[in-house]
Amino acid sequence: MPTAAPGLEERTLLPPGPGTPLRSALAHLLDRLPQEQKAALVGPDGTTTDLPDEVYRALREVVDALLKGKAITIAPHDTMLTTQQAADMLGISRPTLVKLLEDGEIPYQQPGRHRRITLADLVTYRQRARARRRRALEEMTRQADEDGLYDVGTGFVETR
Repeated sequence: MPTAAPGLEERTLLPPGPGTPLRSALAHLLDRLPQEQKAALVGPDGTTTDLPDEVYRALREVVDALLKGKAITIAPHDTMLTTQQAADMLGISRPTLVKLLEDGEIPYQQPGRHRRITLADLVTYRQRARARRRRALEEMTRQADEDGLYDVGTGFVETR
């Protein structure tokens, strides 16, 4: 059963403020963590559990993001988002998101009056959109190179 949308805020870890003990501890931790190495989680009782490489890299990314002032939310992929939450994640307006839903760009469910989007579908759309933008930029760059536009000056005339 999909997880309800309310509560994303409850699983959000806000970045520590400058000069706080948590920030200092995270900075020290990140400095000491090697990029690639077998990692283990040590529980309060001393029990050691090996961590898969993907989990270790994810934990490094969480610490790095917090130190860069970014909040982190951990949510299962089957989490159901409201249209506003989904729009916020994509950095677009809610009406723009609704248009994407209605155009079939992003799957959604409408169990009642309100549309709901799974986090997995939103992440998939975001990856597709990024890939589409990357291909368009590569094509524009290729075309500009073929047209010799990189050999042309800036178009600015020196006045002094």
